[in-house]
Amino acid sequence: MIQILLAEDDSAIAMGLEYSLGQEGWQVTVCGDCPTALAAMEKRRFDLYLLDLTLPGGSGYDLCRRAKGWGEAPVIFLTAMDDEVNVVMGLDMGGDDYITKPFRVRELISRIKSVLRRYKGDSNHSQFKLGDLRVNTSEARVWKQGEEVLLTALEYRLLLAFLNHPGQVLTRGQLLENIWDVAGDFVNDNTLTVYIKRLRDKLEQDPQDPQIIKTVRGVGYKLEKEGQL
Repeated sequence: MIQILLAEDDSAIAMGLEYSLGQEGWQVTVCGDCPTALAAMEKRRFDLYLLDLTLPGGSGYDLCRRAKGWGEAPVIFLTAMDDEVNVVMGLDMGGDDYITKPFRVRELISRIKSVLRRYKGDSNHSQFKLGDLRVNTSEARVWKQGEEVLLTALEYRLLLAFLNHPGQVLTRGQLLENIWDVAGDFVNDNTLTVYIKRLRDKLEQDPQDPQIIKTVRGVGYKLEKEGQL
């Protein structure tokens, strides 16, 4: 059964949506404020998030960041603010769609089905979760705890080399072959060390004690892969 979290502080709207979405066979968890929604998200993972932008104790943006930081699940914003800045901000942080109040329930249901189909149809090999990192290789984008991490072309190419060989020890020579001249610059063994450090600085919680890109002494490096989404 599809599990949906609905964060909406208007009780009339929330009750109507809970009933209508329930008629579709979906299980809806209704939260009237941001702290309650966050507590619900700590207990379980949902298949889709319907988030009002303005909520007591926070905002839909806060919930979107947390949802996207935990894994790949669609987010649809519900907003009374037909303001391009607010809409773009929500989409830029990973939101999949938005609908402006007042809206027709059938239109919302149609949009929900559309994003669910899109996610179901995504290639399993384009979405990766590594601890608190999420990587979408089809979009060449990386998120850490819900915040997008900006990598240079060479840093991303290096990460991609690890993703293509999860759990496999890669020698420095193999890594050099993968990133050679990607940015138009000569890459040697010394610069590889620099780029490994830069990548760890951006991705690891503690770069001094890396848990994602591990050093295998005397051989090379390997990616500690948690799973594909």
